[in-house]
Amino acid sequence: MKEPGTRNHKQVDKAQKRGKLAEEVQLFVKQYGRKAQKGLEPNDRRYDGKIETRVKQMHPEDLDRLLRDGEE
Repeated sequence: MKEPGTRNHKQVDKAQKRGKLAEEVQLFVKQYGRKAQKGLEPNDRRYDGKIETRVKQMHPEDLDRLLRDGEE
């Protein structure tokens, strides 16, 4: 029998997936928003195009929630 206050397996998986997505989106925003270094390679900013596509398709509220993951 399950103990009170414990999460089931699906809740843990969903929380882990959301946490991983939040990390990926936060890294993407950091890399995407960084200014190019003057005098260096003009295209020196590397980021994942798949994450860019996902971010562009997200609802603003969902993106905001992911960017603020862990903040109160």
